[in-house]
Amino acid sequence: MRPTVNSFAPRLSSTLKATKDKASTLLQPYTPRLQQLVSYDGVAIPITVVGNPEAEPVVLLHAFGMDARQFLPFVLPLLGQYCFYLPHFRGFGLAANTPSSEFNFIEQYADDVEVILSHICSKHQMDSVDVAAISMGALVVWAHFNRYTNSDHSFPKATSNNSKASATNHPSPNNHCKIKRYLNIDQSPIVHNQPDWQGGVFGDKQTQIFDQFRQVLQATIPYIEQQNITDFSHLPFTVKRQITQMEREFSLMSAGRLPSQLFIKSSSYLPDYKLAVYQHPTWQQKLHGLNAYLELPYDYRDALTATHTPVTMLIGAQSQLYDPAWQRQVADILPNAEVVEVTESGHAIPLDAPLQFAQALKHFLQAS
Repeated sequence: MRPTVNSFAPRLSSTLKATKDKASTLLQPYTPRLQQLVSYDGVAIPITVVGNPEAEPVVLLHAFGMDARQFLPFVLPLLGQYCFYLPHFRGFGLAANTPSSEFNFIEQYADDVEVILSHICSKHQMDSVDVAAISMGALVVWAHFNRYTNSDHSFPKATSNNSKASATNHPSPNNHCKIKRYLNIDQSPIVHNQPDWQGGVFGDKQTQIFDQFRQVLQATIPYIEQQNITDFSHLPFTVKRQITQMEREFSLMSAGRLPSQLFIKSSSYLPDYKLAVYQHPTWQQKLHGLNAYLELPYDYRDALTATHTPVTMLIGAQSQLYDPAWQRQVADILPNAEVVEVTESGHAIPLDAPLQFAQALKHFLQAS
């Protein structure tokens, strides 16, 4: 007696289901997942999670204006060995519609990071997590060290009328999840140059560039404060051009190699007709951040000697944002640090030297 089509159907369905389940299991580490974690003030922080859910967790913190998902190409070869958490800072990436609510946005980000680390440690039943951070994200880590290594350090308070959350409940500095090892990617723990420290952002060009930032802020802030403009397209054309030109020049300073600079020039080029309708979801957070950078000291050198976490200083040898010589001095002050220099790279190491950056990240994670 010949088997009927109906007799094959259950076996075929079972085989297809088993194949689908197997494929789903194999692809799980390579499928980004979005989590929403509620921070200390009730605001949801989006986190892109990718990798083996059962593996060791790693946190990567992005730069000013960056989308956390730009880390994805660099973690791809490591997804079977680690579970990567890529938070989106308020005002950027998937959090573009949730700007920072405190003028001291770096300190607010540091509190968000504490909430994120505590969540990860609880979920993975660990007491410490490896962290890698670039540029602004790295400054946030220095702020976190300063805040949570020194338990008597006061919580950040609003320092401007722009602050909307001066009375929120901040995380406790006690019994927090620790940073096990830290990869600092081209960043100093201090922004402004001081008589005893000339390693702030932009080095000896700091005064000149900060003056340019102030000019853009002076041209823009009246439209935000007096006319309550929130849509970039509603700004006067000349102001929009000032903002985008400033961003372009900043990006070009971050790149150290000609191919990177050509890429930035081509990708950031906005002829008049495009600028007229250009949608810019992060422009307010960027201006908010620049204002804070200009007004607040952001000096976390006190945290250096108190931080016994092993630190790897990954330095772009051609960096125009943070002088490599002064970054090496940071390593000299830290109790437990090593220096890795990328010879032909500027500040934006992932862009200038993607292969070297991927190798450095892998070496950092796999080092005993």
